[in-house]
This record gives sequence, structure tokens and C-alpha cells, in this order.
Amino acid sequence: MQTNLASWARDTDLGNEADAILRRCVHCGFCTATCPTYQVLGDELDSPRGRIYLIKQVLEGAEPTQSTQQHLDRCLTCRNCETTCPSGVEYGHLVDIGRKIVDERVPRSWGDRTKRTVLRKAMMSPLFAPAMRLGQAVRGLLPESLKRKVPERRDAGALPQVSGHARQVLMLAGCVQPAMMPTIDAATIRVLDAVGIGARIAPGAGCCGAVSFHLDAQDAALAQMRANVDAWWPLVQDGKVEAIVMNASGCGAMVKEYAHHLRHDPAYARKAADIVALVKDVAEIVAPHAAQLRSRLPAGMRAAFHPPCTLQHWQGLRPLSEQLLADLGFELQPFADKHLCCGSAGAYSVLNPEIALQLRDRKLSAISSGGPDVILSANIGCIGHLQSGTDTPVRHWVEIVDERLQSAAGA
Repeated sequence: MQTNLASWARDTDLGNEADAILRRCVHCGFCTATCPTYQVLGDELDSPRGRIYLIKQVLEGAEPTQSTQQHLDRCLTCRNCETTCPSGVEYGHLVDIGRKIVDERVPRSWGDRTKRTVLRKAMMSPLFAPAMRLGQAVRGLLPESLKRKVPERRDAGALPQVSGHARQVLMLAGCVQPAMMPTIDAATIRVLDAVGIGARIAPGAGCCGAVSFHLDAQDAALAQMRANVDAWWPLVQDGKVEAIVMNASGCGAMVKEYAHHLRHDPAYARKAADIVALVKDVAEIVAPHAAQLRSRLPAGMRAAFHPPCTLQHWQGLRPLSEQLLADLGFELQPFADKHLCCGSAGAYSVLNPEIALQLRDRKLSAISSGGPDVILSANIGCIGHLQSGTDTPVRHWVEIVDERLQSAAGA
């Protein structure tokens, strides 16, 4: 694709990055076939190719409008298009640039701005946990729109003493997962303990930055990234941990991009690169121990595995994850369009509920054809979003492995 950037964009870091990405696009349109929003809306401007044209026009001097902003907002950032693209277009980075530039030029309405700010700050507020517990206590009385966002409370259970293990890893505390689904972190610690790995959370580490980054607060997100690097760095530098383990693929995808986002920061660029080299999804850590765990697990269970977009398109870990589950004895049920987004996409399901619910229902319809006993996934957002539309249990796979280990031990 030929480009002619406007003078304000030419020879800037963002302009040069965007120009390099744009020039790789050959207009082939393969991306439209796998774009969830294009499939739902049927609008070229709600496809990756259409959004690429919009961003190109802005970078070349066209004045963006609220319509431009809306088309970029509707993108789920699932990166399915990157998996499909034969030219290697880094669409995800391009749409980040496009959103930043457009948001600087197109003021949002007071209502839209307020909704985004409240949503972002609420998820990272110390009041989020007590508010979630209150919501779970009165969940049966909530209207359906709120009930969908409040998962049923489950006891996290007792944690093992893991400090004695020779192998040690760090975990990310995150922002909403400890309050909404504390069983995921607890199960991760117990499963890693079962294979001789101690897991702990570094004081000072918090939200990965994804929530802020995708809600018009990229500078705030960069500050959160730096805070996590600072929290992890002393332990990483001393060689006390072998990995930083992620059990929410959305967080893992973001942290694996810290080196990209902080590459122009002289104080953090090298540290971020060293951190990224240690980041592993929990499936990557457990996979080498599958046979050891399988010998302790009961007979197989019929399961459908929904691979989150941040796992399969951002990190390329769908094959490893599916093989791990098969090795652990799960009878994985195939279903159509496994590559498509479920519609959760972080805060997307709150900001674009109609599209999100259509995508959720399509996904659940496809999954139900196999009649699974449980739907497994690897990201809290997908788990909560899918559970809101089905009576079939939707769980993180590490939770089910943990439950089955405990059941076998107590038998």
C-alpha cells in the first residue's frame, strides 16, 4: 500500500511505525472473512481492511470524525485478522496508533467519556472487591444486565506452603480476577505445587495495563506497566524466579508486549525486554508435566475448549493448550468457528453489548452441538461472558484440573 503521510505524522515514532505497517497491506481482503464485527455488521468500515483505510486517511491529513472513532471503537482487537493475513500486517499495533490519534482529535460525548472513565477506574478501585462480594450476595435479585457481570461466588480453598520448592515462579495479582474468580489463582498455585513449583505474587504488582490501554488512557497504562516491571525486577535480577506465569491470557498477551510499548523509554526498555522473556502462560509451564498429572487424574471428561483470542491470535498458544488438555485426559469436543471471538474482549461487552451478545450466542450455539459437560477457557473475561449465556459450567481449565486432583486425592 502506498502512503503519503501528513507533515505532522511524518518522521515521528508513531508515524514511522504506522507507515511500515500500512505498506505491508496488499488490500487482499482475507481479513474480512475472519473478522467478527464484519460478520455481524456487514460494513466494510467495520472490517480490518476498512479500518486500515480509515487510519491511513487520518495519517495522510484527513480530519477524523465521530464515525471514524466509532468504527475503531467497534474493533474487538481480537487479532484474528493477523492470523489470517498473508502479508504479516501488524493490525493490532496499527489500530492502537489509530485510536490514540483519533481520540486526540475527536472529543467524546460527556456520557461516553464518563462511562469509559468510571469503568476503567472502578475495575482498579480498592472498592471493586467489596462491591463484587455484595453483588454476589444479592445476585439473585439483580437485573439480568447486571447479573451477567457478577459470577457466582466460589470458595478459593486452602493454599499450600510453596516456599520450600526449589523452582519458583511469580504470578500477576491483576485487577478484577482476585475479586471475581479467586478460584483461578488458588487453583493455579495448587496445580503448580503438585508438580513441584512454588508460585507467589510480588508486592506492588497489579493490573497489567490492558484495561487502561484500551479505554483511552494509554499513558496511565504505561505507568502501570512500569510499576509491574519495578515490582518484578528485583526478583528477576537476582535470579530467584524462573518465570512470570499468567493464568489470564488477556494479561499474558499484554505483558508479553511490554517490550514493544516501553521500547522508547530508556529507563525501562531493557528491563521490559528481560521481563517479557520470562512471561509464560500457565499452560506452557504445566505442559511438560502433563504425564505426571495425568497419572493422578480420574477418567476423562467431555469438554469444549474455547481458546481466547489473546491466547490463540496474540500468543499462538492454541495448539499447545489443546494438546495439554488432551494429554490430561479431557475428551475435547470439536465445534465450528473456534477461531472467532466470543465477544468479551475486556470492556467491549459493556461498551458494545449488542455485538458482544450476538457473538456470545453464536459461540455458545456452536459449542453446544458437541454436548460438553463443561466449557473450558483460559481468560476470565471469556469465562464470565460465556457463562452469562449458558447453564453449562464455564471454567478455567486449571480450576477443573485442580478439582479433579483434589477429588482423586480424597477418594
